[in-house]
Amino acid sequence: MHLIIDVGNTRAKLAVYENNSLKKRWVVEKKNLLNKSLKILKNDPDISHAIISSVAHLDEKGLNEIDKKAKLLVLNKDVAIPFKNLYATPKTLGVDRIALIAAAAHQYPGKNILVVDAGTCVTFDFLNSNNEYLGGAISPGLTIRYEALHKLTAKLPLLKPEQIEDFIGDSTATSMHSGVVNGLVQEIDGVITQYKNRYKELTVILTGGDTNFLAKSLKSSIFANSNFLLEGLNVILEINKD
Repeated sequence: MHLIIDVGNTRAKLAVYENNSLKKRWVVEKKNLLNKSLKILKNDPDISHAIISSVAHLDEKGLNEIDKKAKLLVLNKDVAIPFKNLYATPKTLGVDRIALIAAAAHQYPGKNILVVDAGTCVTFDFLNSNNEYLGGAISPGLTIRYEALHKLTAKLPLLKPEQIEDFIGDSTATSMHSGVVNGLVQEIDGVITQYKNRYKELTVILTGGDTNFLAKSLKSSIFANSNFLLEGLNVILEINKD
């Protein structure tokens, strides 16, 4: 069994996989990551291997404690991956994006895949039908957009995401919601259309913390999977654990 750990910009996700089957899943604050990991390993001695992906700095002492309980793989640019990386600057490619494309390569072989990860940032990552990763785009997510409006202006309030009833806002708050939420939805739909114009056969995966919030508003045909990154990490661990 595997312990999968994904450390994002704001929170950490942990999951236990048996083969390719998700057994349990948790979301914790980053400060509680080590304690939660050790508790999971203590309660489930059948976990033999673990993998961690982090967009932030990792504490070596904590990693060593996890490694004592289960053989730990830290995802980095040198780890074996199930696709050909054609990114012009492979050393700068985020480990979260590597994991997402690993999931795409494993689950949709021979397909053109666009993975949209809607979290703190929104990332677009493209894998072509030849199993080649070409790159994509990085854009501000919902939270960053709301915070920017508040912090970089004199009077606009700090709001939390809300579904909009109409794209024409009739107050400051509804105008901000329309600008942020409708703006991001239109951006995602627009980017998907760009890819579809170039690649007629395209499968689109929407994942990340804002998946459920955004999925109902998108016009494009998508597959929503909030665990896609975790599944990719499990694929990479399976490839590398021997």
